[in-house]
Amino acid sequence: MKAIIKGKAFVLGNDIDTDQIIPAAHLVYKLDDPEEKKNYGKFAFSGVPIEQSGLPQGNIPFIKEGQWQSDYTIVIGGKNFGCGSSREHAPFALQIAGIEAVIADGYARIFYRNAIDGAFVAPFESTQHLAQEIKTGDELELDTTKCSLKNLTQKKEYQLSPLGDIEHILRGGGIFEYARTSGMISKA
Repeated sequence: MKAIIKGKAFVLGNDIDTDQIIPAAHLVYKLDDPEEKKNYGKFAFSGVPIEQSGLPQGNIPFIKEGQWQSDYTIVIGGKNFGCGSSREHAPFALQIAGIEAVIADGYARIFYRNAIDGAFVAPFESTQHLAQEIKTGDELELDTTKCSLKNLTQKKEYQLSPLGDIEHILRGGGIFEYARTSGMISKA
């Protein structure tokens, strides 16, 4: 996890589930094949119905036609982000698509744990409903050390909840890498 994450916001509504993040039909690609794994990015958020997306006019694609990486870096969500099945591929798909952080009102436990375990995306929580404050395309700057978010487009700043103990895991590159470097398990 970088100290400063900058980029465009992609704003979603409440209760975005793992099948919306990466639909089950797209779980067939090999994770160890560099070309096939791009499909996880290509199909990220392809299962979000327009009426639930919370996007202006509902017509802003997360991934442009023919691409596998998004123009967006930070996802803003509402409550219960990542609910649904225990799909480990959901935070991985976001990482492949170029997302570095998700900021939501709250998370489903399984998504939150999977995001941290693999250090795929940094899951920050906000005490404010940022999905109503921030617009898709706003330029953001997230200071992960201070847990602060600047909306450079609207010239507003928000304080996020501290990461707590998970910060070490995210900065360490995931739970296994952190355990190796901290001596909890052997480096072999």
